[in-house]
Amino acid sequence: MSTETGTIIERKARIFNVQKYSIYDGPGIRTLIFFKGCPLRCKWCSNPEGLERKYQVMFKEDLCADCGKCIPVCPVHLHYFGEGENGRRQTEIQGSRHNVNRSIDCVGCRKCETVCPKQALSVVGLDKTISDVLEIIEQDALFYLSSAGGVTLGGGEVTAQPEFAANLLMECKRLGIHTALETSGYTKLDSLLMIAQFTDLFLYDLKHIDSERHYELTGVRNERILDNLTQLIRRGFTVKVRMPLIRGLNDSEDTLNRSLEFLQSFTSYKNFQGIDLLPYHKLGINKYKQLDLKYAITEDLSFKEEELSRIEQFIKGYDLQVEVIRH
Repeated sequence: MSTETGTIIERKARIFNVQKYSIYDGPGIRTLIFFKGCPLRCKWCSNPEGLERKYQVMFKEDLCADCGKCIPVCPVHLHYFGEGENGRRQTEIQGSRHNVNRSIDCVGCRKCETVCPKQALSVVGLDKTISDVLEIIEQDALFYLSSAGGVTLGGGEVTAQPEFAANLLMECKRLGIHTALETSGYTKLDSLLMIAQFTDLFLYDLKHIDSERHYELTGVRNERILDNLTQLIRRGFTVKVRMPLIRGLNDSEDTLNRSLEFLQSFTSYKNFQGIDLLPYHKLGINKYKQLDLKYAITEDLSFKEEELSRIEQFIKGYDLQVEVIRH
């Protein structure tokens, strides 16, 4: 942490993306820092490259020229010529095709990424210090100032790297930058409270109100999530609840009623800022193929505009502020 003289005591975190000029994740224009690693496995996740803490190779098969330049430079022999899993890339008459051995862990050297002439390979994950990330954040300080924006930490799951998150947000506060945190809430309360003291706004997920169904959809139960949400609001931290909306999975009238009845108990708290609805989208599907992962949802579960408007009005009937986030 910073000393009284402003010196930063460095930590490192594994980051997988930085997105500038965001207008969806907190007030104003924001810089999003995406942390790698998440304890949940949501069936609709649009950032599969953020699930694992380890380095990963994303392979755009349609761009690959099968030149083989990546094979000799990889120190752990991830890349090879031959038939992939389930015959994904068959051996052709002219020779074998390039594949990635997913049973071997990437070491993050990025040599394959560097030599690939077609940009078919990219290594996901960068270890950055607090100073590294602050340098990126401060590049857009004028935008924060003119729009009342700031920095938002997301993922993955930020609270899986809590010390770094707390230190980074503390430095942002020292610089007068508004701070926000996107979280599933699935973490120890102590970790959440350590981060909370430097967080101006929590964007807190409520994926399903029923714990058993939550487990089926995300791989974890929701008791800890609901308890942590309650603690944050009752302790005076500013919270906006984010509800992903996926047709057939969490949009039934009973599910919505139970979720809204739970949230209605917080309407007397001025620090509870209502609900963001996040309708299902398919923006991350191509990334699953690049990681050799299976996307669990096979149907189009998105909503028509009139359906979203109807659900929005339904929520307002509970005297809850609500906004539909349309990407």
